[in-house]
Amino acid sequence: ETFELKGNWENTCEVPPTGYDFWYQPRHNVLVSSAGVVPKIAGRGFNPNDLKKGEGAGALGGEGGAWRCRGEGDGQGSPRTDSLPLNVRFLHNPDAAEGYVSCALSGVTYRFCKCERGCWEVEEVIRIPSINVRGWIMPRMPAFTSDIIISMDDRFLYLCNWWHGDIRQYELSRSCKPRLVGQVFVGGLLTRCGPVTVCQDEEMRCQPEPLVIKCKRVYGGPSKMQLSLDGKRLYVTNSFYSTWDKQFYPCMVREGSVMLQIDVDTEKGGLTVNKNFLVDFGKEPCGPCLAHNIRFSCGDSTSDIPA
Repeated sequence: ETFELKGNWENTCEVPPTGYDFWYQPRHNVLVSSAGVVPKIAGRGFNPNDLKKGEGAGALGGEGGAWRCRGEGDGQGSPRTDSLPLNVRFLHNPDAAEGYVSCALSGVTYRFCKCERGCWEVEEVIRIPSINVRGWIMPRMPAFTSDIIISMDDRFLYLCNWWHGDIRQYELSRSCKPRLVGQVFVGGLLTRCGPVTVCQDEEMRCQPEPLVIKCKRVYGGPSKMQLSLDGKRLYVTNSFYSTWDKQFYPCMVREGSVMLQIDVDTEKGGLTVNKNFLVDFGKEPCGPCLAHNIRFSCGDSTSDIPA
């Protein structure tokens, strides 16, 4: 009522060095947040050696690799993960005490929920396997899950994989076991005739073809998404972080990023690239530009938190 601070966010738990994403459920008086990459580490690009040092993007099991919840009955509430949790999403149902957090560098998505005892539990529900490759900075390329989004009716979860290049659609009728019902490649490092060769992959039979829309070759991988309120149009941009863009997708930096539209089958599940839609940020007056986040002026699937 007065906007005077009641205290720090940190209660009895350790202070995280960074903050990245958060989501809350007012009816349960809880907020879940993730700790992101240390800016000075991220600013110099991705370095596999950081994984061994436990710094920045590779703070696996450290504060950079932890997520926490704060609310009634949660105690210290700091479940640890084996990777870098970035995006947090609760279900849209205002009574639901359940959500998901995606972890970059491991391809793992966790489900968190409030149990009968009033505390919060976490379980792994999705794991995208790493791929054996040649021509890359590491012999195995992990899935880099840069964003997740949940449809307004809580039926589908969408996940984008910035390095591998695919967007995945999972059906959530059994929230503890999301079922893959749609997948589409919109660029990425694994495209055929590129510098990276796939040696062994548990899922793909062959490397995906390069994506061309309206005579423009799409570089980069799916980074950020936004879903229309009716759940039928999924928009995606392909710039993650300029330093990392330059490192992994220099052609995108030179030519500018794009925004694409993915048509969604909301009945049976399925994703299709709309070949009639393209926003080319390489043609901006002061471009080429790198587009990151997407917002609907009338509200969207990540701006609505009903109380």
